[in-house]
Amino acid sequence: MSSVIVHKNDLDSAIKKFKNVCSKSGVLSELKKRAHYEKPSVKRKNKSNAARKKMKKNKRHYNDD
Repeated sequence: MSSVIVHKNDLDSAIKKFKNVCSKSGVLSELKKRAHYEKPSVKRKNKSNAARKKMKKNKRHYNDD
């Protein structure tokens, strides 16, 4: 569980830190994934598409040199 210590009632910075901690730990993305049931076949398809997209991005990044 993500937690942030609030100093001197500074809620604005504490909220920013909490959002940053949550995004780094992947809480929000996990919540979005689990919002609806995903069939195993759709899960495999999405995983394959994500890998393809990542490979394409890496290829483009290394070819720019």
